[in-house]
Amino acid sequence: MKKVIITGSSGMVGKGVLLECLDNPEIEHVLIINRKSIHLSHPKIEEILLENFQDIAQIQDRLAGYDACFYCMGISAVGLSEEQYTEITYTITKAFVDILYDLNKKMVFVYVSGQGTDSTENGRIMWARVKGRTENMIFSKGFYDAYAFRPGFILPEKDITSRTRLYNIIYKIAKPFFPLLRKSKNVTTTTKLGLAMIATLFHPSTKKILDNRDINQLAESVV
Repeated sequence: MKKVIITGSSGMVGKGVLLECLDNPEIEHVLIINRKSIHLSHPKIEEILLENFQDIAQIQDRLAGYDACFYCMGISAVGLSEEQYTEITYTITKAFVDILYDLNKKMVFVYVSGQGTDSTENGRIMWARVKGRTENMIFSKGFYDAYAFRPGFILPEKDITSRTRLYNIIYKIAKPFFPLLRKSKNVTTTTKLGLAMIATLFHPSTKKILDNRDINQLAESVV
């Protein structure tokens, strides 16, 4: 039985991961950390509200004894300077990673990145460089195991919706094609993302940077 931490469960990806953890009998406890409550009651759920994730040290006494962290929190780079995006994407994540590592060195850490992330940190695309830097920081930390999920197109399932208005418009237009899209190995779903993260606890992958094809394959190991 495993205990996991999930960030970003108010978003589309995080909600999908949360629902799969609640359904899985091998997950006994789920700590969700959000800025605002998701108002979901379940025997497995413990919720901590933290308005500023830079203040993570304030709750560190509640973060020990966990087997995994599924870090699904993220933000679009649209309209942000590199300094602003770095603060949210890298600096806050690093503060979280540093404290979790001190408390749970044997933890599996899964970071939701994005398709096109730049591991060299030197490319022309700002968000890709910052995401790459964040991935590299996590991999070098020393956790028992760590993964970067780089999903591309994600289909929402189980009545999950995106908080991004543009994405919801795209999903509405594409909905008639969902059955066909689900058959593609290059498309994943919120369900498969959740299953794949759970799989990292029980069926470790030798590949640490996973695209949609890898995510789907890993998800099959717990279906």
